[in-house]
Amino acid sequence: MKVPFTWKVTGWFMVGWSAEFPLGEARPLRYFGEDLVAYRDEAGELHILTGHCRHLGAHIGHGGKVVGDCVECPFHGWRWGPDGRNRKIPGEDRVNRGLRLQVYPVNEQNGCVFMWHHPEGKEPQWEMPDILRMFPELGSDPDGYYRPYPEFSRKTEQEPVHPQVVLENGPDSLHFEYVHGATVTPQMLDYSAEGHTWSFLTGWPDARSDDPDKMALKIHAQMFGLGGSISAFEGSSNHRLIFATTPVDDECSDLFYSIWWPKKPGDDSDVPPPEVRERVERQFLVTVWEDLSIWRYQKYVEHPPLSPKDAKPYLSLRKWAKQFYDVPPVEAGSPV
Repeated sequence: MKVPFTWKVTGWFMVGWSAEFPLGEARPLRYFGEDLVAYRDEAGELHILTGHCRHLGAHIGHGGKVVGDCVECPFHGWRWGPDGRNRKIPGEDRVNRGLRLQVYPVNEQNGCVFMWHHPEGKEPQWEMPDILRMFPELGSDPDGYYRPYPEFSRKTEQEPVHPQVVLENGPDSLHFEYVHGATVTPQMLDYSAEGHTWSFLTGWPDARSDDPDKMALKIHAQMFGLGGSISAFEGSSNHRLIFATTPVDDECSDLFYSIWWPKKPGDDSDVPPPEVRERVERQFLVTVWEDLSIWRYQKYVEHPPLSPKDAKPYLSLRKWAKQFYDVPPVEAGSPV
């Protein structure tokens, strides 16, 4: 997908689920055109660093070992700390103080893992919000939901989709009829741009009522930068979800989707029962892939002839999104 802005976006971006990063294991990642190594140290803290050892360039994520709070290169045993500094050179009584691996700040919460990305390596400019503490009036107790992973989580890799295009679905109400087969068109009840967040409230009219203002379902949503959006449902269902998009390079992204479904009364298990799994899979987990079937082949239109119903929130989101592009786009054929 060709877009008029960079894929090296500033913000918090999801890179996986906590269960994918077991204690004492190093594993490779690739995002924003960079090879990375993620490892959970012996104290349980998760770290993400530049993936290639500064000695002779081996990828630490392929065969690297965790030693204490350090990760050890599989090629010659050089150790690197969570601050990116060299901690040990085998056979020598010194370390190389001039070499460092870049450190990517990590936020791990509610079973999800996020990393901070800035194209020039700047520190986080805002905090990643807590998925379950957002919209506290709708319930925020982690014990009140079934675990999101693995039953209610999905990932698709290297899709030709830019993060902004995914978020532009938020103010687009008319696509629900044609993409998702909705019999009722949702209404944008409110929206606002404030700092790094763009929030909106969508209502689904109650088809059984003569009152056009009565809603069968309301969706409260907030975008945490261009990395994704967090939504809380109120009405006919009361679950929460996150939909996140993380660029792999300048052409494609990985997409992550997780749902927190309320536990049945009296159920203390974190594992959802079969009947709940079947319902969530059938009614909710499939909707993302319906959108993806459009995004995969979509051409970005800079100045779309928007319907009056969607124009104001759509253009508000696009204006808000400009703040996350701290570098220009890479021109076709130019070096990355």
